[in-house]
Amino acid sequence: MSDDRHPPARFNAARYCLADNARLRPDKAALVMAGADGVSTLSFAEADRAVRGIAAGLLGLGLEPGARVMIRMGNDADYVLTYFGALAAGLVALPSSPQLTPAEAAFLMENSGAAAVAIGGGCSIDPADLGDRILLDAAAIAAMKAGPPVADYADTAADDPATLVYTSGTTSRPKGVLHAHRTIYGRRPMLAHWLGLSETDVMLHAGTMNWTYTLGVGITDPWAVGATSVLYDGPRDPAVWPRLIAAHRATVFAGVPSLYRQILKYADLAGHDLASLRHGCTAGEPLPPDLLDAWTNATGKPLYEALGMSEISTYVSSGPTIPVRPGSPGRPQPGRHVAILPVEGAPEPLPAGETGLLAVHCTEPGLMLGYWNRPDEEAQVMRGDWFAGGDLARLDADGYLWFEGRNDDLMNAMGYRVSPNEVEGVLAGHPDVAEVGVAELAVRADVRVICGFVVLRPGASPDADALLAWCGEKLAAYKRPREIRFLEALPRTANGKVQRKRLAEQADA
Repeated sequence: MSDDRHPPARFNAARYCLADNARLRPDKAALVMAGADGVSTLSFAEADRAVRGIAAGLLGLGLEPGARVMIRMGNDADYVLTYFGALAAGLVALPSSPQLTPAEAAFLMENSGAAAVAIGGGCSIDPADLGDRILLDAAAIAAMKAGPPVADYADTAADDPATLVYTSGTTSRPKGVLHAHRTIYGRRPMLAHWLGLSETDVMLHAGTMNWTYTLGVGITDPWAVGATSVLYDGPRDPAVWPRLIAAHRATVFAGVPSLYRQILKYADLAGHDLASLRHGCTAGEPLPPDLLDAWTNATGKPLYEALGMSEISTYVSSGPTIPVRPGSPGRPQPGRHVAILPVEGAPEPLPAGETGLLAVHCTEPGLMLGYWNRPDEEAQVMRGDWFAGGDLARLDADGYLWFEGRNDDLMNAMGYRVSPNEVEGVLAGHPDVAEVGVAELAVRADVRVICGFVVLRPGASPDADALLAWCGEKLAAYKRPREIRFLEALPRTANGKVQRKRLAEQADA
């Protein structure tokens, strides 16, 4: 049995997004890829056929249910089709970024126990790292799409694993967040209360496909209601977005706050017809009130913010049913079970106005199954029947959420959560570095970047460019420090632990 919050016991996420669309609106545009070389369109019938073809091809390789399929591709349609093909086959899709270095990609393959790796878009895998894993290149994926499809989507349970997403944790290595098929059904509250999506919409998302924000909001959510998704794979020019809104008659536009600021600064908003646009949506970073005002004044369109994380996606937002309150990401979406818990002691929800750990109840269908082979970290985030990811916040008398910082040191870089331990481990490997701490640094009132605070070895010369280049060789672009500051010593506690929150003030002293 199912109710409004929970899917049926037997539920396949790929079927949920594609099967009815292919039957009811086969010729409608499902995915539009716009780029420097023109526009390509995939209908719902074509997407359904290609996904079931890839599913058949993957199963034909002998992959067992639950086997992990790592996707290491550029920003093209095959990324989406391979992702949903893995789900359609009852396998676990592991989306990854083409920005990962070979070493980072090798870690994901090894840690996940991936059975197959799909590559494309100029991405590669070192044969020495591949081992006995099956390598699927663009030609192999094309053959699968053209081959005989499975007759139906896999008969998976709602709680069967579907997606493994790697995110930075509190250790020096990324951790895998394992999601079930039900997670996609668990996104339903955001459709009405943040995105305001219906079948008639055209969603333009500014992200790339490897990002869960794009896979979810840019593709999964529109497909869940029969809407059209538009993505862009050309040069990253902020001025292109108003042109794309006008050209494709986009009704909803999604991006991160920093992109909206770039659009306001570099794009000709007045030179394009934005009449089709109903509102913008933003997540991944806090939305500064001045940016909210600037966007709404320049366009006359609402801008709705949402708060989420890899473990549950977005669950707090403003939107068509939740009025915007500047400085707050909004209220818990109707149907969500959200509370503020004491940092210490029994997990009993605190009253309005009191600050504590932001928590989501374990009955939430969008919540992860758990961390991949990391029971120690799982235990750290579970508080009785609640999941608490480390954000400190309070709920006001009207139910709006207000941030009060983090209870740990995770950084937010370009919408990605990044562990300082991981960046510190790379910088510490440089021969000139004796000690290092990494933290966010405010470079403007509303802009924070990752900064490496370095104590040099005796005799070494301070060379920030050399250290930044070192990180550039070993870290994905979004994890790399943007600044290096040199210190005589790192601030430490009496027990010798680096006080990351004091690094910036030490550098200014």
